[in-house]
Amino acid sequence: MKNILLLLFSFILLPLGTSAQESISEITSGMEKYEGYFNYWWDDDTGKIWLEIDKLDQEFIYVNSMAAGVGSNDIGLDRSQLGNTRIVKFVRVGPKILMVQPNYDYRASSENRLEKKSIEEAFAQSILFGFEIEAGEGNRVLIDITEFLMQDAHGVADRLRRNNQGNYSVDQSRSAIHLPGTFNFPKNSEFETMLTFTGSGAGSNLRSVAPSADAVTVRLHHSFVELPDDGYKPRELDPRSGFNGISYQDYSTPIGEDITKRYAVRHRLEKRNPEAELSEAVEPIVFYLDNGTPEPVRTALLDGGRWWNEAFEAAGYKDAFQVKVLPDDAHPLDIRYNVINWVHRSTRGWSYGSSVVDPRTGEIIKGNVLLGSLRVRQDYMIAEGLLAPYEEGVEPDPEMLEMALNRIRQLSAHEIGHTLGITHNFAASVNDLASVMDYPHPMVTVEDDESLSLANAYDIGIGEWDKRAVIWGYQDFTEDTNEKEALEDIILETIDQGHLFLSDEVARPQSGSHPDAHLWEYGSDVVSQLDHILEVRKIALDNFGEKNTRMGRPMANLQDVLVPIYLFHRYQTEATVKLIGGMDFAYQMRGDGQPGPAVVDADVQRAALEKMLKTLQAETLALPERLLDLIPPKPAGISSTRENFRGYTAPAVDPIAMAEVASNLSASLIFNPERAARLTLQSARNSDYPDLHEVIREIIHNTILDDEREGYLGSVQRAINVSVLRNLMQLAGNQNASPDVQALTRMMLGQIQGHLAEKAEGDSNMIWKAHYSEASSMIERFLMDAESFSVPPAPYTPPGSPIGSGGMNTDLLMCEF
Repeated sequence: MKNILLLLFSFILLPLGTSAQESISEITSGMEKYEGYFNYWWDDDTGKIWLEIDKLDQEFIYVNSMAAGVGSNDIGLDRSQLGNTRIVKFVRVGPKILMVQPNYDYRASSENRLEKKSIEEAFAQSILFGFEIEAGEGNRVLIDITEFLMQDAHGVADRLRRNNQGNYSVDQSRSAIHLPGTFNFPKNSEFETMLTFTGSGAGSNLRSVAPSADAVTVRLHHSFVELPDDGYKPRELDPRSGFNGISYQDYSTPIGEDITKRYAVRHRLEKRNPEAELSEAVEPIVFYLDNGTPEPVRTALLDGGRWWNEAFEAAGYKDAFQVKVLPDDAHPLDIRYNVINWVHRSTRGWSYGSSVVDPRTGEIIKGNVLLGSLRVRQDYMIAEGLLAPYEEGVEPDPEMLEMALNRIRQLSAHEIGHTLGITHNFAASVNDLASVMDYPHPMVTVEDDESLSLANAYDIGIGEWDKRAVIWGYQDFTEDTNEKEALEDIILETIDQGHLFLSDEVARPQSGSHPDAHLWEYGSDVVSQLDHILEVRKIALDNFGEKNTRMGRPMANLQDVLVPIYLFHRYQTEATVKLIGGMDFAYQMRGDGQPGPAVVDADVQRAALEKMLKTLQAETLALPERLLDLIPPKPAGISSTRENFRGYTAPAVDPIAMAEVASNLSASLIFNPERAARLTLQSARNSDYPDLHEVIREIIHNTILDDEREGYLGSVQRAINVSVLRNLMQLAGNQNASPDVQALTRMMLGQIQGHLAEKAEGDSNMIWKAHYSEASSMIERFLMDAESFSVPPAPYTPPGSPIGSGGMNTDLLMCEF
């Protein structure tokens, strides 16, 4: 009884709101302490991390990222890849600590507390995790954060599942805290874990990169970051500026004003002396290049990145943008560093420019570039295909390496541009190469002796539009300046100087319609440029042979080099076709004086169609026959890859399947449902413009109903005909095509079917007779029951973008080449 009373008495003396727990110091005794933004301890005996929370109800930024990746471009889980950026806070509820993510997509900028409260209660928040309080001292509590750190925060398992690479989950028994990536600083706490995912059903992409596909180990990184102070001034986003932005709904906006608020994504940059025309920055923007980047790529990337300093000088800053090599003791995912990462994958793919952004204001906290290391090798191989440089079989032409390094310089500048907040500008090639934010095609010069030169393959230096973008985004104004008016003046001056800005949504070959916004082409006149590209392609194919590979290498390697040369015209074709049914317009604001939308000139459209017909002619697409006797199948132990053509004649090179692939690319672009609808509309408004009937008629009479070629050229022509017919039927059966498009296309298919039946009846050449008969039968079956008819697929097409011959977005992520 006495002992029971003593126990009760002891319990009564405990402080209110606590239990009989050990203190923080008692639990963490003997552990290694990491002091910083959030103090934490490493328990070597249990493999746990204990976090001290002394900032209850204080918001901070939480970022998860991938420290060590999978290595497959197709899967898309790369080293140093950023994950989500969230604002969170720790909230105490009784014995629990909750990690709460407020909803910053819906806000009230009002000073009225109750108005703000009504918005907060109207939209959901997210509780990301819950923790048990293990100890408490005053306003400090201790939690075991290990389980939080060991979760699949980056969505690795989901990514594998969505990419058909298997069903996986974290195996805790094979996972642990990774101490080399775990460190602490006054304004950021960094944690890293080694996670092993186990499962079954591994796909081919995963099997190709994991040493054991049933156990895939990666490393995830977590950053807790102090919110920036309120010294940053958000800049209202202008759609003509070329900047990316954040947006949110502000429900305290007066009626009649736009409830959606948009702000440009930018780094914080201020002049030391705002009154000076040229001033040093209070704190410059510094990017750090991955210290694992080899030479000569390292120097090229440093050179290209430093081009941006010229743009900041144009905005009035001295040495405000710098690029250095990452210190050996620094971690690339440390939030304090803007980093250019040199990323290795098993196959070539995209490069990325992404950022950690304060979702409240748009301030960039960390710029993060991922550059795929295989791109430089792909550019080098394209140079091999164009130059046939191995005259003696051994020594390469130094022009090839210089071309590849110049491309890498541009790639560095391009991706850094994204991390400065700048979006793509796909009008640069028709605008005097005014921006590195375009996708550049290598410029090939045809010399007087019909040899090819890459001496001027890529432009060097920052563009004039890039300077104008930086001036708008980073100009530091004096206190007596009306910033809104000054920014508008910058935009109008940029327009007056003739600079064009056109981004992704108008440049894509399928959905895009703008005559000046293109990917991977060059030249101010995209119509005549297609002739030039086809000339380059012909010269390269005519010269193609042993000199395209080094002595001592398998001759079958020529298959790899051949692909980007045979399809060298694919990107200029995408640019040219956009003039057909195209529309010229600007990102126009009321009162800025820019013209409204205008249909592309009728003569220009017809000229583009005429050039497109060249890409559907047997004489253009026929591979030189001598190459069939030169390039052997792949030898034992060297397999074909997705970068190679496939065909009907495996293992031999199949020139007929190659022609079908190339013609299918062109036909699919011409018979695009949106393009077809625009053709129908423009001719309805003005009969002088080409209509869909005219386009189909021209294509059909120059392919399916054209004069028959004999022999090898005849085989190529029939492959082209199959591609044209395939895409015409796909257009007619496309449920997303407009009713007028479907009706007209089906009517014309009926007419074509009649012509083909007549040809089949009267042709004495058995192979042509069979070709016409089968084509006529296909149309007949389609018209009888379009819904159940299955259009024969095209042969396998080697991937294109990023430029060459696959490719595979996180917070405000932009991708490239």
